[in-house]
Amino acid sequence: MSVTSADDDSYDVLIIGAGPSGAITAHAVAGAGFKVICLEQGDYALPSDYPANFDMWELVARGHWQAEPNRRRNPADYPLEVSDTDLAPSMYSAVGGSTIHFSALWARLAPSDFRVRTLDGVASDWPISYETLSPFYDKVDDFIGVSGLEGDPAYPEGYAPKMPPLPLGKFGRKAAEAMNALQWHWWPHANAIPSQKIGSLAACARWGTCTQGCPEGAKASFDLAYWPSAIKAGAKLVTGARVSKITTDAGGAATGATWISKGEERHTKAKQVVVCANGIGTPRLLLLSASERHPQGLANSSGLVGKNLMLHPNCAVIGYYDEELESWRGPAGSAASSMQFYETDRSRGFVRGSKMHACPTPGLLFNGVDPHRLLPFEDLWGPSFHQVIRDARNAIFWAANIDDLPEESNRVTLDPTLRDSDGIPAPKISYRYSENTLKIRDFTVARLSEIHRAAGAKKTIEINDLQGEPGHLLGTARMGSDPKTSVVDEYGRAHDVPNLTISDGSIFVTGGAANPTSTIAALALRNAEKLVQTLLEAN
Repeated sequence: MSVTSADDDSYDVLIIGAGPSGAITAHAVAGAGFKVICLEQGDYALPSDYPANFDMWELVARGHWQAEPNRRRNPADYPLEVSDTDLAPSMYSAVGGSTIHFSALWARLAPSDFRVRTLDGVASDWPISYETLSPFYDKVDDFIGVSGLEGDPAYPEGYAPKMPPLPLGKFGRKAAEAMNALQWHWWPHANAIPSQKIGSLAACARWGTCTQGCPEGAKASFDLAYWPSAIKAGAKLVTGARVSKITTDAGGAATGATWISKGEERHTKAKQVVVCANGIGTPRLLLLSASERHPQGLANSSGLVGKNLMLHPNCAVIGYYDEELESWRGPAGSAASSMQFYETDRSRGFVRGSKMHACPTPGLLFNGVDPHRLLPFEDLWGPSFHQVIRDARNAIFWAANIDDLPEESNRVTLDPTLRDSDGIPAPKISYRYSENTLKIRDFTVARLSEIHRAAGAKKTIEINDLQGEPGHLLGTARMGSDPKTSVVDEYGRAHDVPNLTISDGSIFVTGGAANPTSTIAALALRNAEKLVQTLLEAN
């Protein structure tokens, strides 16, 4: 395969991956007047193709909209070797990345998440604090129109979404009443879904199909929330471009990237390279980019590229109620959340904790039929079937993210035999639940059941291992001050490669129990502003 130059001249910045961090980086750098190109292996997801536009939307969603690439097998996907993992990762290759699929829960990490070593004696502290990241959280929130309510006591003062919160709905009020009865923390959840029209985003129409793409154009998937502004600012976005290697010069600096489009290999030059390929795609690419100067893989003198993978295993308990709860109304994410058991309490027998979410139950298959498959045959089929379907309309899906502490044995490597459609080695995922993770999960499932009892549920179904969830890919190129124990510095700059920045979930030091996209976005903006400063100083 011959290599051709995709452009006659060099770019100031080449971005790999058009998800949230890639979009934010492109917007910031192009807005500062620099020449930017982004290479994305997927394409635009067309709103007209979203499953919600079809009568049998849940069946459509189980085809090429599946969250797991091995089950979806779209042309843009690469396969994952998952024979050695307790949880098959979810991701989506498209402009906007996995935000096409996310439920738009817009949670911040807690201040304690940045200081786990100091507070709990495990893992490592981040080189930055919540206070450091707070203004960048605010900037992104204001740009995309986050809906929420100021005053959540689980966070420091100053966390104040500008958009009014989305309605709790009948099911949300029912969940809140139970939390009040138990005297446990709860708060209306912030959502990356505007309650009023802002920019290119419509106001939420409560379809409830958020995870299969919003047909209203209200969810802040980053193909809508940031890319139109980035392109208007001058950023170039190339779709269908699968990057196979980051190229370097004799001194070890990045020179650009080699990529494949329609079977033709190309190369694009750049002064700065920013990798935004997610916590699996990024280490894969760094390992693929090994050279004489970087024999273990690019930016991998520490040997930590690919290690410390965190996936946020989820659990849930669904409760079914007699009263009308209108549980089909969206948004599909959490109406209310609780951080009652988020922080460490060693009397529970583990460190860290979980974040609990009260979610609606749109869809008769996912929240009606599928949970009952865990029960005896007669509880789902035959005379029971019609009752199962009726009950699904009046249910509450209490789910939780489990804090998933980093372990080097949980990792991404290159599989020796599996290849993608362009012949590039696929990633192998090695991931096992730790004893601490399982203890958090068991404790949390018991608490979720307790909430349903307090609310008067007539029946509950426990789901200890929520497969296909949640697509949080973290920790495989961690940040830190010491090049021996980290891959990048506090601005995402690779210790080993002066002009390589990583700006996605792979740079997380710990994962917390909060949905990570808000933090990924804030880190990307902070890194991008530092990159702009670097470019200005160089000119």
